[in-house]
Amino acid sequence: MEIRNIAIIAHVDHGKTTLTDAILRQTGAAKEGVSMDSNTLEQERGITIYSKNAAIQYRGTKINIVDTPGHADFGSEVERVLRSIDSVLLVVDAQEGPMPQTRFVLKKSLELGLKPIVVINKIDKPAADPNRCEEQVLELFLELGANDEQANFPIVYAVGRAGVAKLKLTDESNDLTPLLETILKHIPSASSAALTEKPLRLQPFNLGYDNFMGRLAIGRIYEGAVIQGANVFIKKPNGESRTGKITKIFTFNGLERVETSEANAGDIVLVAGLPDIYIGETVTTDANAELLPAIAIDEATISLTFLVNNSPFAGREGKYVTSRQLREYLERELEVNVGLKVDFSATDNFRVYGRGELHIAILLENMRRAGYEVQVSQPQVIIREIDGVKSEPFEEAIVDTPQEYQGTVIERLGSRAFILKNLVQRDNTVRLTLEGPTRGLLGYRNQFVIDTRGEGILSSRFIGFKPYAGEIKKRAVGSMISMAAGKALGYALWNLQERGILYIDPNAEVYEGMVIGNTSKGEEMKVNPTKGKQLTNTRSSRNDEAIELTPPFALTIERGLEIMADDEYLEITPQNVRLRKQYLTEIDRAKARRPTSSTTP
Repeated sequence: MEIRNIAIIAHVDHGKTTLTDAILRQTGAAKEGVSMDSNTLEQERGITIYSKNAAIQYRGTKINIVDTPGHADFGSEVERVLRSIDSVLLVVDAQEGPMPQTRFVLKKSLELGLKPIVVINKIDKPAADPNRCEEQVLELFLELGANDEQANFPIVYAVGRAGVAKLKLTDESNDLTPLLETILKHIPSASSAALTEKPLRLQPFNLGYDNFMGRLAIGRIYEGAVIQGANVFIKKPNGESRTGKITKIFTFNGLERVETSEANAGDIVLVAGLPDIYIGETVTTDANAELLPAIAIDEATISLTFLVNNSPFAGREGKYVTSRQLREYLERELEVNVGLKVDFSATDNFRVYGRGELHIAILLENMRRAGYEVQVSQPQVIIREIDGVKSEPFEEAIVDTPQEYQGTVIERLGSRAFILKNLVQRDNTVRLTLEGPTRGLLGYRNQFVIDTRGEGILSSRFIGFKPYAGEIKKRAVGSMISMAAGKALGYALWNLQERGILYIDPNAEVYEGMVIGNTSKGEEMKVNPTKGKQLTNTRSSRNDEAIELTPPFALTIERGLEIMADDEYLEITPQNVRLRKQYLTEIDRAKARRPTSSTTP
């Protein structure tokens, strides 16, 4: 049986997963209502976080499909996959056109010599303009240095939600047959008898874990056959070799794993029995076999400190509350999360390096749902010295916003060291292209939603390290700090809400040093949210007026990471997210602010 290996790549929310789900349903590989995004977090957020494998049968051909994340913070997932497939379906929204992550994934594909199939999706949207989108995609190909063959890409027009594809906009179609036929026509077969006869060479591009089988490796068989019970050599990219034994083999049928005793060249398989296997290594039956090219992964851009929760409410909700348990979780996460790095050199805290705020937020959300209590410091960008120059990560930001808000957005980002590179006006909307340091985007996304009244779209991509951009004043508000412990009262919050934005509801439990809101004047303010109304026997119409409370700004992990100050911790438990000062009492905070001086006798 012939095999085709493809990946579906796109910017976030351009319809990759919806299109993949439709392909699976129409080929009988999955039932109605079954989705590639099976993870609870993915379903809640409506985005793909983890790459996943599926396979369909079409006209006697097995097509392995890998669905990839569209968010830049999970770019490491995309990079690994692209090395292991033969072509990509580049999905582009017919209304939005190419976005930052479109550029990122396409650039990676072209560098690897892949020839994409372009799928212009969502052509049924009222503001869709497929012809303009096609022109923009071609311009992007040429800008990224595509060769003549790559630039001559096939185009398919689609409505993923309806499961319809067309080769021309005027064609009549009621299914995805045109897309499937295009895959068979333009993507070469990955399998052949000649390749199968060679010694085994397999390379993992993803990892998994099973409580019974241990560490699992998902990889492509480039040559030879993988056989259950076979003894193999595992070679690192530096040439070091060790031995292992394959105990189980699984192939994919739809979204299901199917156990098999043998799989041949060209197929994508899951193997067990290699407990120390890692992404990019070469698994072979020939001790002298040539190494497969190593899989390079973009490095982390931000870092923050993970600590055991030591607030007055520590241990109330969590099942895992010790430093040892926190360390064990991070060690397990490193086995499958290749975009993550952890420094374990300290005993009571761990320095964690990630690809962005969302990358870290997903990690923390998974931890809290698993029953962990943890507190983290403010995210900081990674500063490097390159050729003797202090450098920091820079990003390209693309903003789509109604015209009336463009001035505010440019001013805000300009104050954060971003420079406007391009401005394109379409009807009543404007697309702004800006470049600036990653530091400038930390803590801005929530403000962006406010500035554009929720109508703007902000996307960004990492473009490399550039010289340090200088000091950036990002925080215009101060913290409202509780000076008492107990339950917050409506009367106290009613008086405080005029001073800024509150993070808590009435009856919320608070402790001394907990941040319950922010102040609009930018100065820290110590308050008593537990103070009740003074009772007297004198009646007053003014004093008896109804209390009206504005709904609080509910803290989530992502919001907390954005708004926290550098002297604060974000406290995360299975049921609550709180902000607190690192030093809870005013005396301790004053001591911490005091400059350390040494006196000589």
